[in-house]
Amino acid sequence: MTIHARGSFEVTLTPQAQDAAEGAAIGRLSIDKQFHGDLEASSKGQMLAAGTATEGSAGYVAIEQATGTLHGRSGSFVLQHSGTMARGVGQLVITVVPDSGTGELVGLAGEMTITIVDGKHMYDFDYTLAERS
Repeated sequence: MTIHARGSFEVTLTPQAQDAAEGAAIGRLSIDKQFHGDLEASSKGQMLAAGTATEGSAGYVAIEQATGTLHGRSGSFVLQHSGTMARGVGQLVITVVPDSGTGELVGLAGEMTITIVDGKHMYDFDYTLAERS
């Protein structure tokens, strides 16, 4: 059965030292996030992002580990992001890395969406939690 979680989060992205690749427009950032709502957790991760010469076109990938509670179940899990923007039209996929759940979140699978309205970040998280054997 799919379960729905929702809430808000704050995120701080901190630029990290760049590799010295000639001509590369690739940036690396650390992620520090606080989730609120059905997911009460802190998250740490890394992001790689690349811009292009075309206004509104870019891409990013990220991995973050969230630790806290999801609908009252404690543990941690890893989220994998893959996002692209083509001339201002975005596409983002955020999935739980298989078998990354710990504690009461062992067996977690799902996808998260992010919405930003007036500078406020919100998430919707559809997930399943396999029964422990």
